[in-house]
Amino acid sequence: MPCRIDFDNFFKSAMHQEAFGFQRRFAEALHPLVQVPTGLGKTAMVVLGWLWRRRFGSDEVRSATPRRLAYCLPMRVLVEQTARNAKKWVSTLRSAGYLDNDVPIHILMGGEEADDWEIHPEREAIIVGTQDMLLSRALNRGYAASRSRWPMQFGLLHTDCLWVFDEIQLMGAGLATTAQLQAFRRLLGSKDGHGCRSVWMSATMRRDWLKTVDFAPSVDDLPLLELDVGDRSHPEVKKRWTADKPVNKADSSIGDNTGLAREILKAHKPGTRTIVVVNVVRRACELWDAISKSNSAPQAVLLHSRFRPKDRDEHIRMALAGPPAEGVIVVSTQVIEAGVDLSAMTLFTEVAPWASLVQRFGRCNRRGEDSGARVFWVDLPNKDADAGKLATPYDLEVLTEARRHLNGLKDAGLKSLPGVELSFEHHHVIRRKDMIDLFDTTPDLAGNDIDIDRFVREIEGSDVRVFWRNWDQKANNAPPQDEPAPRPEELCPAPVGEFRDFAKKHDGKVWRWNFLDETWEKADVAKIAPGQVFLVHADAGGYSAERGWNSTSTTRVEPIRFSTGTKGESPDGNGADWLCYANVWQTIAQHTDEVCTEIERILTELEPAEAEALRLTARWHDRGKAHDVFRTALLDGVPDAMKLWAKAAGERRRYGRRHFRHELASALAVLIAPGDTIPAALCDLVAYLVAAHHGKVRLSIRSLPNERRPDANGRFARGVWDGDTLPETDLGGGVIAPTVTLSLEPMELGLCEQPPFAGQPSWAERMIRLRDTLGPFRLAYLEAILRAADWRASRSTAPSAGAREATRG
Repeated sequence: MPCRIDFDNFFKSAMHQEAFGFQRRFAEALHPLVQVPTGLGKTAMVVLGWLWRRRFGSDEVRSATPRRLAYCLPMRVLVEQTARNAKKWVSTLRSAGYLDNDVPIHILMGGEEADDWEIHPEREAIIVGTQDMLLSRALNRGYAASRSRWPMQFGLLHTDCLWVFDEIQLMGAGLATTAQLQAFRRLLGSKDGHGCRSVWMSATMRRDWLKTVDFAPSVDDLPLLELDVGDRSHPEVKKRWTADKPVNKADSSIGDNTGLAREILKAHKPGTRTIVVVNVVRRACELWDAISKSNSAPQAVLLHSRFRPKDRDEHIRMALAGPPAEGVIVVSTQVIEAGVDLSAMTLFTEVAPWASLVQRFGRCNRRGEDSGARVFWVDLPNKDADAGKLATPYDLEVLTEARRHLNGLKDAGLKSLPGVELSFEHHHVIRRKDMIDLFDTTPDLAGNDIDIDRFVREIEGSDVRVFWRNWDQKANNAPPQDEPAPRPEELCPAPVGEFRDFAKKHDGKVWRWNFLDETWEKADVAKIAPGQVFLVHADAGGYSAERGWNSTSTTRVEPIRFSTGTKGESPDGNGADWLCYANVWQTIAQHTDEVCTEIERILTELEPAEAEALRLTARWHDRGKAHDVFRTALLDGVPDAMKLWAKAAGERRRYGRRHFRHELASALAVLIAPGDTIPAALCDLVAYLVAAHHGKVRLSIRSLPNERRPDANGRFARGVWDGDTLPETDLGGGVIAPTVTLSLEPMELGLCEQPPFAGQPSWAERMIRLRDTLGPFRLAYLEAILRAADWRASRSTAPSAGAREATRG
């Protein structure tokens, strides 16, 4: 049992200041609704409250506190600050002796995560991510993530996880999804919601925002955390509550960048920070240009969501740094509204929805320490036609309502803001059937997936991700087949609409990896969809370090350079699971014993009801590696040709059959295994987990469009053919699997008619029944546990480039 530590001492040790009352109340009872003004420390409240409960709460409190914290921010920029603060607090607590080990903190910002956050499902972890990255994973379609990892991330984020949604007034379509997901966790397989809880936070919280079709019955009973009399009387809170922020209307209107730049430069005070918040990226760039061109301009920093990570980090560093003698002007889009602890002496903001304006006001005189702070708001032009056009991305009616409140506002301090009843209309609400359909990650025959974008964010805010490379277009118009997969440092978000136009203008220079044909193909403009990843030739332009994504730029883009290449699948690919490669020779028995050891380590901490099924899965998961196709993929350097190997050092040949999946052969062998080997009650679950342990074969078994069998007789799927034989195989632990002849009859619908499956249900029927019994979240979670054990057992050395290249064909 852990020692008991008082929360106030714990908080003060991390923050070097006393906890406010609301922060203490959150730690004592995780309130699902939080209405606290910006700038008072909601992030510290969440992170330190969760960590204190996990480490120092009573047994009851600890068991009621999920082991993973998923902190979701609505914007694509500046989540690093939340993660950076969390890392600082954890480090401080370790130095003070409160923590005896680190709590890993992961950032999901796009691209395949380098730190593999899924590999330790039994450990505590803090996951900080953007709305599109986290919600897409919660819908089993992780943007810019490998398809094979979708189910694993899906399972972990829906089990034993505390979801925190910050600044929910900015979430758009994603807000309804968060409410529905919390309802689905109880409706689909678990009365306790799979150990998940959700917290929604906003300075302008309204319960009605969460009343979606399935979650509405629960909303009125959710406890609300807000400031009480004691909080407001605290000297620090009082200083922020009573901070003066006089409001003035700017003389220039939206769209008049030249005039507005003059006003900003005139209002700016040397030695201070001025923040300008603009509603559209293009306009922010144009305004930044106008300010930068002035001879009297101080340092000007541009912030928006469409930079490559290194350039974005540099812009953030300049924005957060102490202002130089001449001061600094930060021109930003809505990204500055959430997740950034940044204060300005002078604030300019375009008219925006009232909830957004409240957040923007919070960036001026944030701590109540600046004398002479001022707020200016920029109105729409008087002409109705211009006003409608420039209102984008908001509705003109919403901005008209906000103007009504602004016209009478003299001060934007917390004490002066009027109470405004804000409506929130949900246009796209995910339903139970949608969620069940999303559990199956198999694309259609054309390689397309279910579109989730309308459930993640507003359609007009949707992005693809782009990276730039060089290749010889004269010798070969297409990129080389072995072009390394993109790294997160290379990926730049680009709006879908603009990117479609860009691709039209640059035919032959925009490419996407086709995971079915395993080749690069020219981007089909009609099929460009959010979350996809595209390779662009450097000569096509479209980007600069100063302005970020710019579809009109024709200047060559300098690719990010790395000391070594990394070959592998594209982030949306369907090839090999490289984390399960090991650069050593191991027999099936040796590797299986290691996986079983890792499973026991995980089960000791998690103790799931399905522990026995997981043990059996670990023992049988690589049975299919005894298949001749797998064995002949090993080169002649195999140490002992008589042994059945699971892992190989050095290179491997290409598989002799396209799309061969050893785990399908393993699963079919499980279904045929003698009843005393695998109990009938566990057989379907073990078969499913075995088939799914690389994320490729799950609810359905089918051949791929370009897959062929030399003769016309017999069934075939994923490189496995009817009548294939697996020899007797040592699975370690004293388990010897007998010789078996494989049958693919279960891939057909209806009852099987031939031995060994005569009278038995099809694979699809078995798996759908399993999904509906355990629920999609639980089933994916069990997948995640098995796959984590396999990864960990395979991590003795990094995979070789040659081994990766071997199975691309």
